[in-house]
Amino acid sequence: MLLRRSRSVSSLQTNVVRPLFSSSSEPQTTLPSSSLGSACPVEDSSTTGSSSCSPGILNSPHGSCRKSALQKSLFLASAHDFAKNSCWGSPSTLSSVAWRTHDFGGLRLLGTQAAVEASTSDGLTVDRILSNQWPILDENESDWKSHATAISQSINLIKRRLQWKKLLVRLQLLSAQLEKPDIWDDPAHAGRISREQGSLMSKMKQVVAFERELLEHIDMIKLAREENDSDLELDSLNALLRMRRISKEKELEALLAGEQDSCSCYIEVQAGAGGTESMDWAAMVMQMYRLWAQGRGYGITVVDEMLGDVAGIKRATIKVDGEYAFGYAKSEVGVHRLVRISPFDSNKRRHTSFAAVAVIPITGDGSTHVQINESDLRIDRFRAGGAGGQHVNTTESAVRIVHIPTGITVTCQNERSQHQNKASAMAVLQSRLDQLEKARQTQMNMEHTQSLTDNSWGNQIRSYVMHPYRMVKDLRTNFEVSNPDSVLNGDIDGFIMSYLSASVDKDGDSQ
Repeated sequence: MLLRRSRSVSSLQTNVVRPLFSSSSEPQTTLPSSSLGSACPVEDSSTTGSSSCSPGILNSPHGSCRKSALQKSLFLASAHDFAKNSCWGSPSTLSSVAWRTHDFGGLRLLGTQAAVEASTSDGLTVDRILSNQWPILDENESDWKSHATAISQSINLIKRRLQWKKLLVRLQLLSAQLEKPDIWDDPAHAGRISREQGSLMSKMKQVVAFERELLEHIDMIKLAREENDSDLELDSLNALLRMRRISKEKELEALLAGEQDSCSCYIEVQAGAGGTESMDWAAMVMQMYRLWAQGRGYGITVVDEMLGDVAGIKRATIKVDGEYAFGYAKSEVGVHRLVRISPFDSNKRRHTSFAAVAVIPITGDGSTHVQINESDLRIDRFRAGGAGGQHVNTTESAVRIVHIPTGITVTCQNERSQHQNKASAMAVLQSRLDQLEKARQTQMNMEHTQSLTDNSWGNQIRSYVMHPYRMVKDLRTNFEVSNPDSVLNGDIDGFIMSYLSASVDKDGDSQ
């Protein structure tokens, strides 16, 4: 098999790489882009077993080192496996891809990874793909080039949503702070910086790896066409198809680039004006979020629930455990309005009901902005109501905590003991105070932090109409669906994604 593939030797090249992230102890020279063409390339040691460059430099925009026929055969033999097994975040060590330094305005960060602009062996980059600087020479090229173009568009969109240049600048600042000798004098502060730096570094590395993988597959397709290797070409084309599907998922993940988006959260629902009808509507809204969370595989814990006098709930709080729970659920903050023929009205009249939703992140990292003083709290203990057995209803196990300076009130009665209810209530109060402080510092809208604003017409974000027509419409994005039943059964991802896309892309336009 190796002998069959030992054909004419074509040049494969690897350019000099200037790490964007490197150890401060390593000497570093910043090379301008114009100097790359004259720099002596370095063989990929993972492929050739040597880092020395052969003396014969072929004429090329960037220079290249000639490989032996056996080396090229080994490369072709391994290329199939790479094309079959590659995926997001799994950069290969193939030496067919050239790397060029990416000039971020002289930006130089500390670390161990290199953030560079990748190119194929003939100098093709994602930017050139997006600017249509690679013409389709024949009909057979149209498929894989269209896939590569779509993936390049996704990479560009992901960078915009991540605010790429700001991300790199922020990494520079965080890395500099972590190098200070006294950084760990304040472990909580150092921990926050370290976590943020690690999160941003992970995002940066994933984008760079995905861009690199795309260009590697392009190089392999070109090589396969030169060698008339239809198997390798097909494998690489299938890999591009997989990357195209994955790129759409990563576009959505890039919407959740906020500091707290990856956190779990509390979701609070409170009935508004409308009496029994609104209490029933509040219960429907809470059930909608429970079904949505279950569909995403999130864990759900009921923290507090006060049942309505006739039906539904007056208020309820659930804890949603899972990655990016807050990032997704934050789009639901506001007042939800229902229009329907009320089942509680014997005259079958149409009623309008309101339920307000608040979403509070759970940082879970031990870092808090607000210190709670016991003297600022009023703690009431009372008997829990509702189902739960004789023990629940005959002891004062329920706890209500009022934070006097802010007026925030948290109630918990679903645990079996007073101690557990107090601990749960304190956790909710801490999260709400932290979010309130964050909102004050960043001048965010207070509806993201305080549980409920005016629960009526003026603050509604979404309208659910059951009569005289059937429609659910988000008033912020104009996204709408004509199947309210599916929405109330937890199918709200369309509304979430439309809101996130509108908000993040609006910010990204300034980048």
